[in-house]
Amino acid sequence: MDLHLTQKIAILPVPRPTRLPSLVPLLVLFLAIAGWELFARFAGLPAFILPSPTQVAERFGRALMSGNLLYHTAITLLQILLGLLSGVLAALMLGYAIAKSRLFEQVVSPFLVASQAIPIVAIAPLLVIWFGPGMFSKVLICALIVFFPVLVNTVVGLRAVPRSLYELMRSLRASRWQMLRLLEIPAALPVFLGGLRIGATLSVIGAVVGELVGADRGLGFLINVGRGQYDTALVFVAVITLIVLALGLYGLVILLENRLLAWQKQ
Repeated sequence: MDLHLTQKIAILPVPRPTRLPSLVPLLVLFLAIAGWELFARFAGLPAFILPSPTQVAERFGRALMSGNLLYHTAITLLQILLGLLSGVLAALMLGYAIAKSRLFEQVVSPFLVASQAIPIVAIAPLLVIWFGPGMFSKVLICALIVFFPVLVNTVVGLRAVPRSLYELMRSLRASRWQMLRLLEIPAALPVFLGGLRIGATLSVIGAVVGELVGADRGLGFLINVGRGQYDTALVFVAVITLIVLALGLYGLVILLENRLLAWQKQ
């Protein structure tokens, strides 16, 4: 290639990335809402079958002004956070034991896999009957649905630590606690946080399933009320609020991941 041509190519300005990709989700959302509004207006369906976005927004405002939406959202969010925390802690402790002992894995793995073959919807009524319709049964259902994905990622992350790094730590006479803090946790953290992303979204499902089975408060209870009164707009309000909660929890995990794994980008 000619040297003069090479120099011209080298000084060509590098195109800056546009902000268009970040606007695509908003554009798609706007088009979806507009299509929903047009369909609801011209399809001739009654509001109890398919309310328009305008009617849903109006119902959202009334629920918000009355305080019902904030109250039920706070109850559901508390159950989600308690269930998520309980499920993650249990998964971390059991996952560490499984990762460190093949014998323990062979003993408990069949029971863990068998437990995942049972849909949470099938056992939720039993848990509500056994532990009552209060908050504890909802937290338990939420923890159960969070537990398995976090457990699997914990085990995979711990077993992915290179053996050479263990040998290096032993050569430096590191204690068991130092190996855990300086080697195993940083090495397993990326995989664990991936499982936490899944668990954070599933926790919303767990809490709502428990509320749908039996509750006198929470967004699941609000859905049951809207369904019983043919207030479909209220059902949409509760569902959209659940989506916002799931997105918020997922975003918090991403922020936590960016903070804890900042050393990977250095």
